[in-house]
Amino acid sequence: MKSYYPKKGRVILHVDMNSFYASVECAYNPLLKGKPLAIAGNVEERKGIIVTCSYEARKFGVKTTMPLWEAKKLCPKLTVMPPNFDRYRKASLELFSILNEFSPLVEPISIDEGYVDITDSYDSGSPIHIAETIQKSILERLDLPCSIGIAPNKFLAKMASDLKKPMGITVLRKRDVPAILWPMEVEEMHGIGKKTGEKLRAIGITTIKDLAMGDSVQLKAVLGINGKRLKERANGEDKRMVDPEAANEFKSIGNSTTLPKDIANQQELFSILDSLAFKVATRMKIKHVHTLAIAVTIRYENRKNNSKSMKLINPIKTQSEIFEMSKQLFLKAWSGDAVRLLGVTATELVDNNIVAKQLDLFSYEKEAEKEPLLKTISALKEKYGASIIENAGDRSDWKEEENIGTSTSFNKDFLQRKKFF
Repeated sequence: MKSYYPKKGRVILHVDMNSFYASVECAYNPLLKGKPLAIAGNVEERKGIIVTCSYEARKFGVKTTMPLWEAKKLCPKLTVMPPNFDRYRKASLELFSILNEFSPLVEPISIDEGYVDITDSYDSGSPIHIAETIQKSILERLDLPCSIGIAPNKFLAKMASDLKKPMGITVLRKRDVPAILWPMEVEEMHGIGKKTGEKLRAIGITTIKDLAMGDSVQLKAVLGINGKRLKERANGEDKRMVDPEAANEFKSIGNSTTLPKDIANQQELFSILDSLAFKVATRMKIKHVHTLAIAVTIRYENRKNNSKSMKLINPIKTQSEIFEMSKQLFLKAWSGDAVRLLGVTATELVDNNIVAKQLDLFSYEKEAEKEPLLKTISALKEKYGASIIENAGDRSDWKEEENIGTSTSFNKDFLQRKKFF
C-alpha cells in the first residue's frame, strides 16, 4: 500500500462531524431522524438562539445563531430541543477514540472535528480506504455522520472536508488548488472571517485567487503577519504538523504582584485583582486560550500564603470574567489581614479552537442582545468606511508577552489514481 502514499510529504485527514449536536440527538432518539431539528437555548423564550440544526431544518433556511422565533417562522414544524452537554461530550470522546485506532497522530481542534496524520498508516490501506473505514466506523458505532477531507496538509484537508456535506469524502491535492479553490469567494477560505474579508475586499481582493496573487507588502500592511500566512494558505501551503499535544502546550498563565506596602483596604485589593486579571486575560489572548479554572493566592505580612481555586462550568477568557471569579475566590480566602502579595492564575487552559463555544448558550443570548448595536456599527462602516470603528477584542496591537508580566507557569474529487499527492 506504500505506492498510494507520497515518498515525501504527509497525508492528512480532516474529520468533520455533520450537524453534530442535532445528529447526536437523532442517534439517541431515532424518531427524530428525517425531521427538521434545532438545538437552542431558552427554548421557551422568544429570544432563544439556534445553537445548531439538522440538514432537514437548513433546507428551510434555518441557520446557527438565528433567533428561535425567526427559525420557527421559516419552519413551523421545527422540533426544538435544549442542549445536553454531557451527551455531546461523551460522543466527542468516543469519536476521538475511534480516530486514535487509525493513527496515534490525532489533533482535536473542536468538540466535533480533528486532524489525523495517516502518512505511516499504509498497512491499513489507501488514504481513501482509511477515510471510508473511519466514516463507516463512526456511522456504525456512534450512528453519526461525518465528512472527511484528504490532503497533503492541514489547511487543504480542512477545505476538502467542507466541499461535500453531509457524508462526503473529498481528495484535494495542491495541484488542484487553482481549479478548485481559486474561483471561490475569499470569505469561503478557512481562516477568513467577515472582518478580514471586508479588509481584503477594500483592497480589491474578492477571490481566493486574488489573495494567492496578492502583493505581500500590501497584505502585511492590511493584515499584519497574518497577511503572509493567508497568502501561503491560498497557494495551498501549510507546514503545520498534526500535533496531539497542541491543546496542552500551556499548563497555566498567572500573574502576581508584591504590593509596595501591606494593604488591608478591600477596594484597593479589588483594584489590584482587576489589574492582575487584565494581565492574565491579555496573555491568554496572545496564547489563544481559554481557562477552565481560576486560582487566587494571598500572602500576608507574616509571609503565610493562602490559596483558593475554582473549576468553571464554562471556559472563560475576558478580563471581566477572570476578575469576577478572582474576586469571589479572594473573599473566600481573605482573613481580613493586611496583604503583602496577590496573585491570579488561570489553569486548565484550552486552545480557542477546541473550546466548543456553541455549548455556551449564554454567549448566543448576548450576541442576540447586541443586534441593535451591530446594526448601528454596520451603518457607520457603510457610510464612513470599514475602519471607522472596530471591536477592541479584534485589535492586534497588544503588547508583547514579556512586557505584560511574569509567567507563573499552555472539486469534490474522488479520483482513484495510484498516487494522490
